[in-house]
Amino acid sequence: MSVPGRAGIGQGIPATIYYGTMDLRRATLDDLPLLVPLFDAYRQFYRQPGDPDRAERFLRERLAAGESVIFLALADGRGVGFVQLYPSFWSVAACRAWILNDLFVTTEHRKSGVGRALLERARLHAIETGAGGLQLATERTNLSAQRLYESHGWRRDHEYCHYDLPLTD
Repeated sequence: MSVPGRAGIGQGIPATIYYGTMDLRRATLDDLPLLVPLFDAYRQFYRQPGDPDRAERFLRERLAAGESVIFLALADGRGVGFVQLYPSFWSVAACRAWILNDLFVTTEHRKSGVGRALLERARLHAIETGAGGLQLATERTNLSAQRLYESHGWRRDHEYCHYDLPLTD
């Protein structure tokens, strides 16, 4: 795996990017009231029981410790989507990478450009931080997400098998 050098590393990207009626910004602890319902809905999409307290605790821990980067999409002051990135590294390429772990858009805002804007903001963040790339995983049955990712240049990995080792039930 080779990763080309990145032009423009360190050039600032505005804190809030405006897309017509939608704003996109990096989330902080102050955004938890907007993020928690989105994150809880995201977990429910993946068949987890609703648990706003758990969602808040998890997000608070990640943000307070600087363990993730979350970009929040807002329309009319309401949270309509988010993307959460976790830092990682690619040892073989000897570079930083980001794991796009979570992408969620409310049902009423799907197919309106929110998901595309969040993917683009994640890509820009990776470039800004000098990363060699991003990785993600999605359910095999989530065909609409797969189409979205592939339309943005994401490529399905046919070379490596990825495994999980659950440590809890």
